[in-house]
Amino acid sequence: MFARIAGAIAIVVSLAAPATAQETTIKLTLGWKTQGSDAAFFYAKDHGFFKAEGLNVVIDQGEGSGATVTRIMSGAYDAGFGDVNAIIQNASTRPQDTPVMVYMMWNRPPFAIVTKASSGINAVKDFEGRTLGGAQGTPTTRLVPVFVHKNGLDASKIKISNMAPNLQEPMLIKGDIDAALVFNITSYFNLVLNRQDPDKDFKWFAFGDFGMDLYSNGLMVSKKLIASNPKAVAGLVRATNKAMIAIAKDQNAGMKATVNYDNLINEAVEKRRLQYSFDKLIVSPEMKEIGIGDIKDDRMARAIGMVAEGYQLDRVPTPAEVFSRDFLPSRAERELVYTAN
Repeated sequence: MFARIAGAIAIVVSLAAPATAQETTIKLTLGWKTQGSDAAFFYAKDHGFFKAEGLNVVIDQGEGSGATVTRIMSGAYDAGFGDVNAIIQNASTRPQDTPVMVYMMWNRPPFAIVTKASSGINAVKDFEGRTLGGAQGTPTTRLVPVFVHKNGLDASKIKISNMAPNLQEPMLIKGDIDAALVFNITSYFNLVLNRQDPDKDFKWFAFGDFGMDLYSNGLMVSKKLIASNPKAVAGLVRATNKAMIAIAKDQNAGMKATVNYDNLINEAVEKRRLQYSFDKLIVSPEMKEIGIGDIKDDRMARAIGMVAEGYQLDRVPTPAEVFSRDFLPSRAERELVYTAN
């Protein structure tokens, strides 16, 4: 009898072992600390979307959307949520090591200039003779020369004051600077947390509305993972896409998954941030045309040219070096309909 039971246990173990061995672990880095705009990744994990693809996705907080690229390049992470413009920058010099964007999430860029409604700045020409506060090295600050050129401004009449990112909103509120060079999805909620009304008391000049039609954040993966396990990459994209479609319809479900990941967040603020990401960055006429996750190659080529100019790149990468649609689900599966709730 004992021998029979032992034999049965051995058979069960042997049958279970291959399923565990086949699961692929993917280390994924977020773009920053836990935010509502990351909800798709948490939702995909909580609802078993990753697991259904044979994936064990380990999600870590990030250090900045640009740092996502360098984290993946170092080999510490396989995938991440980060800025395609940082891919462009690094692909110029290290194309063999730079990750590839496989699912574009933010169709519109978050780069913006924000000023007080009372500042007297009503048009981009009004930035001349003013002081703009920018964090050195951020895309918004680095791309100001391109913004100035495209909008026919006199660069000699615009002063850029370098400062730490956490000082931009306080200095703007105090009047120490006339405007700040920011990520709108970050600065908007910094103002909220500083008890300001970012809609009523501030004006926003989004780069995308003034000739800077750049792409932005999305899901990127290492070239190593693409080469070694393309099936895992396709599964990662499918699961993320499925979660994006779901939370576009139900932000409360997205926030429940986010709180499950990090119960220290300000849920009310982060829900607003999630909805802001759909309103300002994800949903656009182009996204409605081609579906969530994809890009237009000609637009990407123009965006690469702007980044090359702003960052003074010696070599201009091609769109194929930066973005791959090889792993995207069908267009019908990427139909995203956003309903705020």
